[in-house]
Amino acid sequence: MHFRSQKKLSAEVSINETIDVDRDGNPLTYMDVIAVEDHVEEEVDARIKSARVRRLVETVLCERERQIITLRYGLGGQAPLTQREVAELLGISRSYVSRIEKGALEVLREHC
Repeated sequence: MHFRSQKKLSAEVSINETIDVDRDGNPLTYMDVIAVEDHVEEEVDARIKSARVRRLVETVLCERERQIITLRYGLGGQAPLTQREVAELLGISRSYVSRIEKGALEVLREHC
């Protein structure tokens, strides 16, 4: 009976089993060979947070704040612009863009 159960286990391999040795003499395991850098959980979390922020931008900010945040952070598939570029585009001063942006970010933080 013991031999029969051992025969079943003889084909099993542990993923932590050493299969080779690297140049420095460190053991190389199956886990090292098949390891995948998978960050699915982090990507999903980032997408959820991003969608939430976009919804907040659309619902809690006034038109001017929404426009500046959208331009500054590249929302809507655009490239992000500097404060200076936003100021030139809207015909206002860079410092005014900075003040509106700061206020809008504070409003977003309060709603998060």
